Amino acid sequence: MSLRLGDTAPNFKAITSIGEIDFYDYLGESWGVLFSHPADYTPVCTTELGRTASLKPEFDKRNVKVLALSVDSAESHKGWISDINETQNTNVEFPIIADQDKKIADAYDMIHPNASETMTVRSLFVISPDKKVKLMITYPASTGRNFVEILRVIDSLQLTAQYSVATPADWQDGEDVIVMNSIKTEDIPERFPKGHTVIKPYLRTTPQPNK
Repeated sequence: MSLRLGDTAPNFKAITSIGEIDFYDYLGESWGVLFSHPADYTPVCTTELGRTASLKPEFDKRNVKVLALSVDSAESHKGWISDINETQNTNVEFPIIADQDKKIADAYDMIHPNASETMTVRSLFVISPDKKVKLMITYPASTGRNFVEILRVIDSLQLTAQYSVATPADWQDGEDVIVMNSIKTEDIPERFPKGHTVIKPYLRTTPQPNK
């Protein structure tokens, strides 16, 4: 059965480019990003892994650990990492999982037969410290992912996990947010003392509370 938002992310043990890991142990109390690639030594994947590596300070700042996955071997991953570091001018330090038996890909529904019988699609999961799936995005093999958007979504997920707010379309960290409808308008000043604006009875905004 396919994973859904709010489900517990399946745990697994795996051989990776940095050695054997237990997924839950690797994440610890951190947030996690698990994302799959169709295969090693493919051009779009090379740029994606390079971009992710270059954004390591941003992931670290958000307490996020990253793992990639491909159905190729750990030895293949190590050779590919050398190419990534060379061509993308970076240093890949996060693990790339070797999922040759496709058990992890199956558990996370990363293989879509109508796209490919053997290769994982570009699936990405954001997992919270309590090991719940908070975001799922799937791209076709031909389209590279926008990792700045992934960071934006993580900012929203971490903010909305702490406060009774939602983030509007195109929201960026530091901008106004929406007060959840579960909070009565008369209770907003006590909950959000920075002020608020009532645009409609169901649409109330307030400055981002943790800024």
